[in-house]
Amino acid sequence: MVFRSVVVFACLVAAWALAGHAAEFVFRDAIPGRGFAFPADHGKHPDFRTEWWYFTGNLESEKGQWGFQLTFFRRGLFQDEGAGKSAWRVRDLYPAHFALTDAARGRFFHTDLLSREGPGLAGAAQDDLDVYVKNWSARRTGDVFEIIASSGAHMLELTLAPQKPPVLHGDRGYSRKGDSESQASYYYSFTRLKAQGTLSFEGAVHRVTGHAWMDHEFGSSILQQDQVGWDWFSLQLDDGSELMVFRLRKKDGSSERPSGTLIPREGPAVDLTHERLVIQPTGSWASTKTKAVYPSGWKIEIPGRGIKLDVQPLIQDQELETGRSTQVVYWEGAAQVRGESGGKPVRGRGYVELTGYAHSMSGRL
Repeated sequence: MVFRSVVVFACLVAAWALAGHAAEFVFRDAIPGRGFAFPADHGKHPDFRTEWWYFTGNLESEKGQWGFQLTFFRRGLFQDEGAGKSAWRVRDLYPAHFALTDAARGRFFHTDLLSREGPGLAGAAQDDLDVYVKNWSARRTGDVFEIIASSGAHMLELTLAPQKPPVLHGDRGYSRKGDSESQASYYYSFTRLKAQGTLSFEGAVHRVTGHAWMDHEFGSSILQQDQVGWDWFSLQLDDGSELMVFRLRKKDGSSERPSGTLIPREGPAVDLTHERLVIQPTGSWASTKTKAVYPSGWKIEIPGRGIKLDVQPLIQDQELETGRSTQVVYWEGAAQVRGESGGKPVRGRGYVELTGYAHSMSGRL
């Protein structure tokens, strides 16, 4: 994902961070040439200000098709390890978002959490994937990931088995987000995870199977003042390939050059930074709750690869309002895909994230 919806909670940071720590707000920037080492890089990276672990996917049950999102964010308040050794010191904030899409009945549920780091509250390991916020968690156990979230009559509990090795986006995991070399993140994904488990929607329990996608991204850079948001797509096609594409949008209505990664059925991932990539909205949807107007339906083309895709949301209303955590309104939802790749027809499923339509993201990252 691009920056994803881990917005810097400017007001929350101001409230939590003590004035005496102002000089300690020094974090590393992402720069080219960093190597990745797993499983350690599944864990948190406290030298960087912002980090997120993002799980999305499309599932099937006897009752129909489902989408899910479960995201854990870490926002560093200060870097200095010497600023107190107490387990209760406020070094990091951990927001989290959870959403379920019931495609068959056109229903959408979402909720969010926020906690300071602390015993039994929230935290993340540094040597492997083990992140939690209250009773929501994502952990690696052997060769699989296990994710859990619940809120009232809604619940998700999945085991996710990687079908491909991790994909490093951009320049070996260094992903540029703007003109400045320091405006970047480190970014990798598991683009095809075999999913199985249980979900509950409005109290009804369903056994589900399907495929998921996992993004892990960390860095310290911020959107430029002229950038308002982004459009991001993760697509899993039935020919065994996957595609991640994104574009950053500016205040004047223009967009940065789209970029992304193509992951063939077999073989290494292909960086699309220098290839022509077209993202064209085909419709729109207006939220009755927030009055934001989002694109709804897209044509995605990579002419040099013979890829022409039509992407449509499973349902229109998959908008999230995260007033209890990141204070951001955005659209993130399950989608279906039809088109062609290399001259052959393909279908698929995926997820789309749209930010900066309800309000600008500038100054929030």
